Amino acid sequence: MSDEAMRLPAFVRYWTASTTGSFGSAVSTVAVQVLVVQVLVATPAEVGIVNAARVLPYAFLGVFAGVLIDRVRRKPLLVWSNAAQAVALLAIPVLWLADALSLPLLAAVLFVVGSLSVLEIAARQALLPRLVPRSALLSANARIDQGDTVAATSGPALGGGMVAVIGAPFTVLADALTCALGAVLNARVRVAEPALPRRPSTPAEVVGDIADGARFVYHHRTIAPHAISTHVWFVGNAMAMTAFAPFALREMGLGAVAYGVVLAFTGVGGLLGSLLAVRAGRRLGAGGATLLGFVVAPVAWGSSALAPPTVAGIVLLGAAQVLAGFGMGVGNANSLGYRQSVTPDDLQGRMNATIRSANRTCAVVGALAGGLVAQLLGLRLALWVAVALFVVAVVVVAGSPLRTARHDSRSV
Repeated sequence: MSDEAMRLPAFVRYWTASTTGSFGSAVSTVAVQVLVVQVLVATPAEVGIVNAARVLPYAFLGVFAGVLIDRVRRKPLLVWSNAAQAVALLAIPVLWLADALSLPLLAAVLFVVGSLSVLEIAARQALLPRLVPRSALLSANARIDQGDTVAATSGPALGGGMVAVIGAPFTVLADALTCALGAVLNARVRVAEPALPRRPSTPAEVVGDIADGARFVYHHRTIAPHAISTHVWFVGNAMAMTAFAPFALREMGLGAVAYGVVLAFTGVGGLLGSLLAVRAGRRLGAGGATLLGFVVAPVAWGSSALAPPTVAGIVLLGAAQVLAGFGMGVGNANSLGYRQSVTPDDLQGRMNATIRSANRTCAVVGALAGGLVAQLLGLRLALWVAVALFVVAVVVVAGSPLRTARHDSRSV
């Protein structure tokens, strides 16, 4: 893998902020799931509602965030959104100490955190093409994925251990601290951001900007199938993850530590996938590597649905998470690097926000549907419905021009 991106001090600080933030998120993911399932004793449907709360803001704010990103300097927005998330996350242990934490209040806090992350992630993704040359976008995204997956490997296991020692509400503090550190590191990133001309912000102008971003995404011969396939994937993944927490903790009988260890295997697979992402992208092309990432998802989650509540079944769960992580590691850097490389700078914010907003809206649908299906028909059937959706995502990519797209392509 080329180290071109890692030779740039600005990217190294950006990458460190991203990686530490992912570490905090991985720890708090376990903490929040244990808090919801075991401490606040939520039903599967309530688990779905709480999971939806953190991604629901994308349905309302995502496209507006894209317009904002293309109208302002991206670095300051990234810094302040990091800092604000740190403050919001502090509410969870404070509410717990006040004996006031409930499922509705937890969902409200997660909604606020999700709203801030809409801005943070949109700014982060749109800033990257200003930090590294386009030729280094694949390797830069692969490096980011490697940091994310190392965090995803160790974070859940550590999160499970922290939950066992200090309790789920206080384990969320790790996420708050890493958000604060991210704000400091990103503030030290040196990047030349051009002065932006003042543009009208009337409702008609904003709607026009949103429409331009959506038109670019959904009329593009390769980005359009990429977007549609990821939308379907997000519905399936949200359904799978919503069913998986009560499935693992209740039906499979895992404790908090064991659950964290199983989730950590996703990071192991993700690290392997991200280490091979650049090689896969160069050999298979951006589209082929994206397709490979999608193909393994139904295999992984189908294996989870078949796992019996035995030691062998728990081993199968871990192996399935390795496979699921591998697919994400291979596919993410290639798909993200490709779409960044073929998108003009003045559309980066709207392109990323349009896709991410739709993805997160699909995740809301998936989380709610997953909780409902799990409660009405059972946890295993909910996993099988997710498997069917993953297959649909594969078919969309395999039958489109994206399948043969390469990273040196500039076709529209």
